[in-house]
Amino acid sequence: MRAMVVAPDTDGGDLAAHRVPTPHAGPGEIVISITAAGVNRADLLQLRGLYPSPPGWPQWPGLECAGTVSEVGEGVSGVQIGDRVCALVGGGAYADAIAVPVDLTLPVPDGLDLIAAGGLMEAACTVWSNLNTAAARPGETLLVHGGAGGIGSLAIQIGKAMGLRVIATAGAPDRAQWCESLGADVAVNYRNDDFVAVTQSMGGADVILDVVGAAYLARNVEALSIGGRLVVIGLLQGATAPLDLGTLMAKRARVIGTTLRSRPHHERAAIVAAVGRELWPWIPAKVAPHIHAEVPLEEASRAHGMLASGEVAGKIVLTP
Repeated sequence: MRAMVVAPDTDGGDLAAHRVPTPHAGPGEIVISITAAGVNRADLLQLRGLYPSPPGWPQWPGLECAGTVSEVGEGVSGVQIGDRVCALVGGGAYADAIAVPVDLTLPVPDGLDLIAAGGLMEAACTVWSNLNTAAARPGETLLVHGGAGGIGSLAIQIGKAMGLRVIATAGAPDRAQWCESLGADVAVNYRNDDFVAVTQSMGGADVILDVVGAAYLARNVEALSIGGRLVVIGLLQGATAPLDLGTLMAKRARVIGTTLRSRPHHERAAIVAAVGRELWPWIPAKVAPHIHAEVPLEEASRAHGMLASGEVAGKIVLTP
């Protein structure tokens, strides 16, 4: 089968199709014939050698996929060949097929096609797990940075479905309008307006989901309400910044850092199970991934360039 691996002599910047052994299902696993694989910023980091696949997973990129079951391993029940499934994987989705522990998969929700499902699992599990880590409650205010991105666009919808008031930031007027069309109560064009002032005018943010990192740390703490929770889920603009502990203490606030890929298997499986129970009934009526573009698998490097440009609204998926 094909897999997109780092092309030799390209400094880790390009991917090329290689023939690799077709996977087979071990005990507790299924093999998925992949119809679509989501493209995530973690994949760009992996190409730079900064975010490798965990042990036991293929070393080429790809954190999520959707397709049909082509093989069922020993001890697996409730799944049959031909079933439509989506999966949260540790790596290796940039390929024609992948072997996955069955407890990291969910059935594709009724009413959602396999292309859209290919861009669902990573964002769904990231947003759901972190809103639960922050103990977000109906009636609270959620500030979502990068609201037009793959994670941000799903966070807006999940937040509204949970009964939260949602503020989103975006980098252009049309992106801000798109965030509002997804359900954001307020969308801030951060190039022209101060998200801190807007958030404070609404009583502050009880929960912030932040993909920016160091560059926003001080302003995020300023934007928090009393008892607010800042959840850092990305480091697009740095990993190190001063933290005003006095302000943090005065607000009785918390700063939480999380990752998803590096968690042990049992934690990832528990998150997938919770997403299946709690979030799946909302899809696609209340929550749905928005696909910016479908790109052929062998043009994965072009998809990475699109994502790096910052001009993507929603998700890019790779297709056969």
